[in-house]
Amino acid sequence: MGLVTAAVVGAVGSAVGSAVGASKAGKAAGRARTAKAQAQAELNALKANRQKVINPYESTTDLSGLATDLSSQLSNPFANLGVATQAAEIQVEQADIALANTLDTIRATGASAGGATALAQAALASKKGVSASIEQQEAQNEKLKAQGEQQLQAQKMSEQQRLQGIAIAEGQRVQAADAAGKQFKFQTQENRTNADMDRAAGAISQAQAQEAQANQAKASAIAGGIGAIGGIASSAIGAFGKK
Repeated sequence: MGLVTAAVVGAVGSAVGSAVGASKAGKAAGRARTAKAQAQAELNALKANRQKVINPYESTTDLSGLATDLSSQLSNPFANLGVATQAAEIQVEQADIALANTLDTIRATGASAGGATALAQAALASKKGVSASIEQQEAQNEKLKAQGEQQLQAQKMSEQQRLQGIAIAEGQRVQAADAAGKQFKFQTQENRTNADMDRAAGAISQAQAQEAQANQAKASAIAGGIGAIGGIASSAIGAFGKK
């Protein structure tokens, strides 16, 4: 009976140990299922709250309106060039006066007609020289004035074109920077969300593996307990068969 008792006690101990192991494995499986459920809920929440896909260029506007037609500001500075007639008028007036004075002198002195003619011609030639010089100066001044006006208009046009170019280029730069900023912000958030989803998915996989391992350990423990109980019965039957 001592051997039978020892066998029975050993089998009972094995059965109890298997039961304890099965209980621990069941609890571990339960914890793994809870962790898996939590990770799955987190993953579902991350998927449900993912940011909407954006178009970073949706606020881009047409800047062609900044380019204006400047042709209306152009003019021909040579269109209104005047002819210097004042000098010619002075010349005619002076010639008339000289001729009148000459005739008066002839009448007063009784000089010959030839002398009067010579004096008149000399006076006329002198006035012509002065008149021609004045007229040339006036014409040159008008020409220089027109050229200066032409240069001024060209400089003004160039400056306006430069400012328009700056405005358009700056507008393009601001719009490009705005689009790039939106794209960066979106991509950064997307990367964070994807990382969180990967972490949650990894936690699910790990919990599944732990649950499967715990269930396997529980099944092994139960099988061991059943085997131990069977051993108890066999030992008892063997002991009574020997009597």
